[in-house]
Amino acid sequence: MSRNLGGDTPMLGEVWPRRHPLTGSELLDEEPRKRGLITALVVLAVVALVAMSALVASANSRDPYVTSSLEKVGDQEHGSKLFLINCAGCHGIAAQGVVGPNLHGVSQRKNDSALIQQVISGKTPPMPSFQPDPQSMADLLAYLHELQ
Repeated sequence: MSRNLGGDTPMLGEVWPRRHPLTGSELLDEEPRKRGLITALVVLAVVALVAMSALVASANSRDPYVTSSLEKVGDQEHGSKLFLINCAGCHGIAAQGVVGPNLHGVSQRKNDSALIQQVISGKTPPMPSFQPDPQSMADLLAYLHELQ
């Protein structure tokens, strides 16, 4: 193997420290540091997401209205009537979606606590907030569970 004696560039396969063109100081390989930073940021994001999910779940389980609604046994027929009176204008008579989204299979996409929060919060315009008594909410949930 030949040696590069005094040259400014390494020979093929030869590794030597890179130097800054102006200061002449040794340049460190930053790839491992970048990978470590990216890994740390991903881990931090996952931890934050898990913590926020736990906080939201905890808040829903402590809400007396949500708890009371979930403890009741819903009547699907009464829930259907409530839906026609309060929801069909936007979600359609058959819950097929008009202005509001199609609600068929919604109970597979969202859990009951999330459905209750969606109905009572009105946080997704143009949906208004709506808070029936806990038994009526249980009835509405029973109806939503029947939509396939």
